[in-house]
Amino acid sequence: QVQLVETGGGLMQAGGSLRLSCAASERTFSNYAMGWFRQAAGKERELLARISRSGGSTYYADSVKGRFTISRDNAKNTVYLQMNSLKLEDTAVYYCAAGSSPLISRYDYWGQGTQVTVSS
Repeated sequence: QVQLVETGGGLMQAGGSLRLSCAASERTFSNYAMGWFRQAAGKERELLARISRSGGSTYYADSVKGRFTISRDNAKNTVYLQMNSLKLEDTAVYYCAAGSSPLISRYDYWGQGTQVTVSS
């Protein structure tokens, strides 16, 4: 069982930056691809970014491409989401997830989420 804990959420003005972190309990962290999702109130959960096990390959949704960057540090069992140029519509609960499947939309473990609120 992999436990994931997200930190770094909070309140930020539009145009600002935040970095989310997701720490994993599992020492075999490098066996999992990692993803960041978000879910805004009244909307479906959205895959934002994914990073391969080695960190050599990444995927971004069009909604965040060029503004968000996913990275990982396998020595620290941690994945990050650097969020720049934040917009009001980035307000949501952000989740990290770990997956052993090659499918970018399939994940085995989820964190509890961290709230990000962007204000004008």
